[in-house]
Amino acid sequence: MRTTDPYDALLQRVRALCLAMPEATEKLSHGSPTFFVRKTFLTWVDDHHGDGNIGFWCAAPPGVQAELIAADPDRFFYPPYVGHRGWLGVRLVLSGGGGPDWQEIAELVEDAYRTVAPPRLVARLDEHT
Repeated sequence: MRTTDPYDALLQRVRALCLAMPEATEKLSHGSPTFFVRKTFLTWVDDHHGDGNIGFWCAAPPGVQAELIAADPDRFFYPPYVGHRGWLGVRLVLSGGGGPDWQEIAELVEDAYRTVAPPRLVARLDEHT
């Protein structure tokens, strides 16, 4: 895993979004920064096994994975290991250029959190939005 610029700035921004969620924590899992709310809701990926993807895998509500991959297969993908559970792969660095839409990324992070968080923590999140 790379931990130097320019990708570190992307990780820092994703980290800030994740850790803003109620009771979210971070720890390394399989060598990658991973974010938890009791269970994993997002894993950072940095050229996982040489796939070239810089971004993350995240939990997604039912149907969202297929919808987003169909709409923008350059940005979204079916991630290994967790794709069969409906998780979504998100590329933050595209081969054709163009940066992330950070409003959309924030929404994906929140959706991932809501997908796995206990109801009382989702209620806490709702109190602040």
